[in-house]
Amino acid sequence: MTVDRRARSIIGDMEHSIHQLCLFILFLEHLLCVMLCVLQTLLSEKVTQMMEWASKRSVIRMNGDKFRRFVKAPPRNYSVVIMFTALQPQRQCGVCRQADEEFQVLANSWRYSSAFTNKVFFASVDFDEGSDVFQMLNMNSAPTFLHFPPKGKPRRTDTYELQVRGFAAEQLARWVADRTDVQIRVIRPPNYAGPLLLGFLLAVIGGLAYLRRHNLEFLFNKNVWAFSALCFVLIMTSGQMWNHIRGPPYAHKNPSTGQVSYIHGSSQAQFVAETHIVLLFNAAVTMGMVLLCEAATSDMDIGKRKIMCVAGIGLVMLFFSWLLSIFRAKYHGYPYSFLLS
Repeated sequence: MTVDRRARSIIGDMEHSIHQLCLFILFLEHLLCVMLCVLQTLLSEKVTQMMEWASKRSVIRMNGDKFRRFVKAPPRNYSVVIMFTALQPQRQCGVCRQADEEFQVLANSWRYSSAFTNKVFFASVDFDEGSDVFQMLNMNSAPTFLHFPPKGKPRRTDTYELQVRGFAAEQLARWVADRTDVQIRVIRPPNYAGPLLLGFLLAVIGGLAYLRRHNLEFLFNKNVWAFSALCFVLIMTSGQMWNHIRGPPYAHKNPSTGQVSYIHGSSQAQFVAETHIVLLFNAAVTMGMVLLCEAATSDMDIGKRKIMCVAGIGLVMLFFSWLLSIFRAKYHGYPYSFLLS
């Protein structure tokens, strides 16, 4: 009898424990359902708010509070592509304005596309409106493009390689497609400057040809064609076609120090200002070679020929030395230099 009582007591305790455990599991399930409902409601509110902002402006302007709430804080089922910039006039960041124009083109192309969804949003954080965000991300340069995925932290590939790719809207669209699988067809507003300029140039050429219709010897002038060919060669060898394809920034300004860089430090990229500098240096070297050729073949008096020779040598030596120093700055480890290190 004692054993039976003890067994019944143990069974009763077990039933009571199982009952309590079931109640606890039910409580956890109820709590989990409530939490999921709250998270779903919060997510729905965030998506609704982002869609409302995007309907008013293709690029959502964010400060520190908005960034922490809608980008950093979970839950989030959408990607956010953010341009960190410094557009205030006192920052004197011309590159930021150029990049902002291209970013606006990309965001407008997505916003007014028939494929527009809440899968990805475009936003910007200005240094003067969200300096705490710059500090949070240890960011000390602008413009910078970052992709924040729906889950997890941004990876290294979520930072856009601005110095390599440039900030053309088409290049940004390819990067966004790689990170989000969202294909954006970039549609630019019509630009009539090119056709108007071409029409004006053709009109000028046609007018000159008409005015000199009785004397078209200038069309057979070898100096005119030589100068035209030389200008074309200088433009192509300085990297203007690369600028047209990649759309790099004119220069780079560090918003923290204010220092402006006109020469890119990598051999894989360049600035627009850099190509202008190289073009001028190549033109100066060419001018020096022309002066040397004229000094050797001209019929002028010996004094003028000596001056032309010295000027030609000076131009070639000085500007070739500068070109070589730029080459050394971009191709680290290049061992040779001339005059300037």
